[in-house]
Amino acid sequence: MKELGTHGTTLARGLAALLGAGLFLFAWPAVGPALEALLGRATLLSAAFAMPGGALDTARQRYAPDLYQPDQNREDMDLPPLLDLPQSGESSSLPDSPHAPPKDTAPAPGSTASRYPLPEWPGEEGDPPEIPEKYQEPLLSRTITGEEDNSAFCRYREGWVRNYTTLTIEEVAQVLEQPAKVLLEENSPEPQVLIYHTHTTESYEAYDGEVYDSRNNWRSQDNTANMAAVGEALAQELRKAGIGVIHDDTQHDYPAYNGAYDRSAATIQRYLEQYPTIQVAIDVHRDAVLYDDGSVLKTVTEVGGRKAAQLMVIAPYDDGTLGIPGWRENFRFGAGFTAAVEEAYPGLMRPVFFCTRGYNLGMTPDSLLFEFGTNGNTLSEAVYTARLTGPILADYLLGKTER
Repeated sequence: MKELGTHGTTLARGLAALLGAGLFLFAWPAVGPALEALLGRATLLSAAFAMPGGALDTARQRYAPDLYQPDQNREDMDLPPLLDLPQSGESSSLPDSPHAPPKDTAPAPGSTASRYPLPEWPGEEGDPPEIPEKYQEPLLSRTITGEEDNSAFCRYREGWVRNYTTLTIEEVAQVLEQPAKVLLEENSPEPQVLIYHTHTTESYEAYDGEVYDSRNNWRSQDNTANMAAVGEALAQELRKAGIGVIHDDTQHDYPAYNGAYDRSAATIQRYLEQYPTIQVAIDVHRDAVLYDDGSVLKTVTEVGGRKAAQLMVIAPYDDGTLGIPGWRENFRFGAGFTAAVEEAYPGLMRPVFFCTRGYNLGMTPDSLLFEFGTNGNTLSEAVYTARLTGPILADYLLGKTER
């Protein structure tokens, strides 16, 4: 790789992050064309990484179609995530200097957090092992909010929305004037919520520190160490509140990453046929953010003196091509839940990611995608967030909080 020079090294870092953060494909023949297309545009990738504050944000944005072959259906194929390139006149969602410490989000006196007892800390990771210097890369911490002066952000009560659609901010606000209609029955004997994972094997840093091991691919087939563990923590909190939950821990991204969304859609359909009472489906993931210098960002805040991974909700906008006629309900659900959490724990939620992408979010009346932290967070931080937000989600679904 040394022969590639500066741009080649940047590209190599980007490809390594893609492989670890959201692209690791267990069946290489299935992605040969896509990878060739990616490699064939090294200049484009290098330029993007070199942008001030440029970051690879794998929040499933997929906004650079030139990186893929035009004859491939990217909605059906689970291809590499795309670059978070700021639009014209828009600053990056992340700061030029991402070294700010996590925000202290101790609940304000009299806030709704007082009715939610702090959960137990899931457990310490212990001291990190010694990492050879050549494999050390910076691990940065930041609390991401919508407070930046950016025309893409919209305030909704205590929360924020980041608008990546063709709607204007005014049109977004008009959609949110109506509250979400979702309302579940307390102590129902039938399941009403399905929690599943399209990318089950996504995992986290093993230790909290200031550097990470660049050899880490952030993948695990152990369901006690990947997204299934986070989903189970969320499911347990909903069950405690009297909500019937099915948690499916099928590894839809193993042994092949390609087609994971098709496989998770088939899983959802099977459950809907067996349990027509399911109204809510939540796809639990984690995000990943890489800067052009090789550093990885963890989105984190502090609650009760403990680090918690920030949670981001992804909600769909249907421009007429996605087949999600109920996108407004989904969006209102995501924005309302985000605002409810922010009221209890300011800073725990990233802005809602409002985008024109399907992600199987039209299969139930209320479907969302949750991103618990990034690959830079630890599993304990993500599980802690699931336990913090689970009771708030339950109250929201049961109509016990403001809409």
